[in-house]
Order: sequence, then C-alpha cells, then structure tokens
Amino acid sequence: MKDNSVFIPRASSPESVGVSSRELFRFLEDIEESGLEYHSFMVIRHGKVAAECFRAPFSPERPHAMYSVSKTVTATAVAIAQEEGYLSFDENVRDIFPDYTDGITDERLDKLTVRHLLTMTSGKEPSVFSDKSRINWIKDFFLAPWYNEPGREFKYINENIYMLSCIVRRKTGMTVRQFLKPRLFDPLGIDYPFWETDAYGNEAGGWGLYLKTEDLAKIMLTYQRGGLFGDKRIFSEEWVRFSSSKQADTQNEFDPDATAGYGGCLWRCSVPGVYRADGMFSQFGIVFEDFDAVLVVTSAIAEEQKARDIIWKHFPAAFIDENTAEDTSCPELHNKLKSFPIEATANNKASAKEDIINGKEIRFRKKLLLNLIGFPMSMLPLAVTYMTTDRAGNIDRMVLDFKENECLLSWSEGDERNTIPLGKDGHYRYGTMRLGQIDYKVCSTLHFTDENTIFMEIRPVETIAKRKLTLRFTDNGKVRMKPSSDPGIYDIAMTLAAGFEAMVGNKKLTDRIIPLFRFAPNLLEPTLKGSFRVK
Repeated sequence: MKDNSVFIPRASSPESVGVSSRELFRFLEDIEESGLEYHSFMVIRHGKVAAECFRAPFSPERPHAMYSVSKTVTATAVAIAQEEGYLSFDENVRDIFPDYTDGITDERLDKLTVRHLLTMTSGKEPSVFSDKSRINWIKDFFLAPWYNEPGREFKYINENIYMLSCIVRRKTGMTVRQFLKPRLFDPLGIDYPFWETDAYGNEAGGWGLYLKTEDLAKIMLTYQRGGLFGDKRIFSEEWVRFSSSKQADTQNEFDPDATAGYGGCLWRCSVPGVYRADGMFSQFGIVFEDFDAVLVVTSAIAEEQKARDIIWKHFPAAFIDENTAEDTSCPELHNKLKSFPIEATANNKASAKEDIINGKEIRFRKKLLLNLIGFPMSMLPLAVTYMTTDRAGNIDRMVLDFKENECLLSWSEGDERNTIPLGKDGHYRYGTMRLGQIDYKVCSTLHFTDENTIFMEIRPVETIAKRKLTLRFTDNGKVRMKPSSDPGIYDIAMTLAAGFEAMVGNKKLTDRIIPLFRFAPNLLEPTLKGSFRVK
C-alpha cells in the first residue's frame, strides 16, 4: 500500500545543507536569459530538498512526461526481478519468447541476452519509422535487421527497453507497473503512474511514463543512496554500481554528455563523478556522486546539450561546505523560486469578427497525406503524438463560443469531441481534453492579432509541448488554419533524421535524404482550409 506520508524532507535553507543561494539565483537568471523553457527543478543535498521551483502552469502535483527517463524505471524493474530470482541478466532473450523465435535460424539471436538490452548493445535495429499503432512490437523487434553482433557496439534503440518491459511481464506474470507498485512506487509514496502501452497492455518501457518532479527525485535519491530510500532497501547496491558505471563505449555519439559512456539505462556525464537519467526535451535526473546531491529537471528544450551546459555552469559549483564562514545567502531567491512563471501571451484585443463567427460550426478538410503517413492533424502537438501509440487526429467541426474574458473551443477528432476554455485576457484557463484515448489537462489562451486573425495556444500541461493555431477568416465564410508546435516540428524532424543516418549507414544516401527533413514542418503541419455558414 502506498505510504502517503513519504516525502523528501525540506531543508530550512539551501545553506543549511551546503547549497549556495547565490548560485541558485544565478542559475535562475541564466534560465531566464537563455529563453529556454525549463518547467521545474529540485535540488536535493544530504537527503533534503534545498530548493525547488515550478514554473506556472507546471506545478508539484502534476505529473510530467518523462520520455526516456522511463528507461531508468524499466531497468529498475528488471534489476529487482533479477534480485528476486525471476530472471538473469545473462539469460537468452530468444528462450524467453519461443513463440516468436521458433523457426528463426540465426547464431546472433542465440547470443542476445537481457544484459545486451540493458546496455543498448543488442545489435538489433528496428526502423524508427515503424507505425507502432499498426504492428506487433515484439515481432517487429525479432524481424528487425542487425547492425552488429550482440555486445559489440552501442546504439541507442528504444525497442531494447520495450523488450525489457515484455520480459518483466513474461517472467513475473505482472506488467512493469504492477510489479513495481509494492516494490518501488508504494515504498517511495509514488502514485500508480500513467504509462503508455502497446495493444497488449505492455508498458512501452523506453518512453511513455509520467511522473511528478518529486517522484523522479525520490527514485534518483534512491540511486544516490545505493538503493536505499530512508532505511528501506529498494534495490541492491550492486545494481547501482552496474547501472551507473560505464558498460558500453559511446565515443561515436555527438554531444559531450553522450560520449562519457552508458551503463544500465543511465548515462555518464562529461562532468566527473556525475551520471543521469535522461529524457528527450531535457528531462534529467542527475546524481552528483561526490557531493551527496541530486538535481531533477523537467523541461521542453530540444537542444539538450544547451540545457545541460547551463546546469554544469552552476552545478556542482552550487554545492558548498555548510560549515563555511562565507555568506552565500540571497534574499531575492525565495521570491524568484515562488514567482517564475512561463508567461501566457497578454493581448485582449477585440474584433467585430467575434459576432460573425460566434457559435458557428467550422468544417475543415482532411489532409489525406497526413493520414497516409500516420500523423493526422491533431490538437495535440506533434512532440506528443510522435511518441504515442494511438494517435489522435483529423480536427473537424470546430466551434468558438465567445464570452467576456474567455472563449469556449469545441472540436472533433474522429469519434472524440472536446470542449475547453481559453483565456482572452492574457491568463490561462484550465480544462481537460481526451484524445487518442488519453486524458490531458490543458491550459489555453486566445487573442485576435488583427481584425480577421485569431491566435490560440493549447498546452497539455503534463507534456512538454504546446499546440499553436492561427486562424484567418475572410468575409465569405472561409477559414485558413495554420498549425505549429513548440518545441517545433523541425526539432523532431532532425531527431528522426539522425536516426535515419544511423540506420542506413550509407553516407552518400544519407547526405541526399537528410535535407528533405527540412521540409517536414510544411509536410506534417500544413495549412488546413475550412468554411462556415456566414448567415
């Protein structure tokens, strides 16, 4: 049973646990000056929270998309299962899935072990372009091409960790969440989390998990304490040593923090004595081994090395001797931590168009190409749908109902119909929408940029992204809607491009194909044409 009394103690001040308030304030100033969208952070030293910051609309009680930090949690389940005798790291993966591998004659498959999956050295490379809403993921993994012999070469493959999720279920009879509930979630006071699954209920493993900032802090604190949370052992110190130390050479990666080595679903960092759980768009759980400290960050920053560079500028420099005579206090820090929002666009300009379009149903034409490639136009940003199993899409039947300071937006996507409020006064309004069979809490704003143009921002606050819509109306009942996302689709396209380069292994072909990804924004987020009855 979950212990609701479990929380990380709060320090009386940053200095009381050896953290410089002055350096924390500089960190916040650099965040503001950079324009990078950090959502929250929590600094823990000597087992206590020294400082925490949640930038509205993000808050302590809301889970946040973890992306590849999910891998660390899946690996934790594998480690506990190994410690309890359910499986062995040296167990052959083929033997765990005879229903998928019988009849396949391949010596490389005979060598593939659980350990290879944990360390991203499986040698298997499923296509990054597979539509996971239409395929059997396990079958796709076993039929995928080899890039090398198992154990020979590191390559960051999401499906390795999905296979670990399936292995936990095969060996224990429980899904990863079911298995971890009494072993990790309940002892750490973590609510049973949402985690995206395949069609058979297997957690995605390598992505799809949502945790609160403090939930991730508790997990990383357990790693920092050698597998102990308080006086309770959660997993072994041997696992911490294995997972946090270099098990695979990553010298062929690009960013400085990607070349220091990979453990068991944890990365070594360019800063000595530091390792991290790492998720796309800069979700970090960072352990400073020499300073008895943990830093957790949630963000929407596509250029992850830039996000980490700001962190390294101030950490571990912020860790000081709590007995020092030097005064590092900073009276301004408290207010900055409590009032550091991500601002909504303030513009309450009105338009006579409100009366013309108010309550009218706007019908949009489907983009057949988007449906063909598996990315129909959705109110969800592409950074969200890109990693989801059941993609929503095909916005249609939109209605705007204007009030004094807000607007109710209703629309359909397939058989799902939603209505959410949008603030017209520069302040977010909060609501809930259900898309792709998933419920999202959203905050949204709307304003006229000129007499005929509406700009909307819809942000699912448990994700990293926001949808932007620009609607331009004409006098004859025509509408052109231009969608965009933040983080932008170009960032995702370049991620896919890098995956393509690694997959084809042909530089000449890659050099020809990669530039085509620059057209992705216009391809995947084209202008939609719509109409409504003027009278």
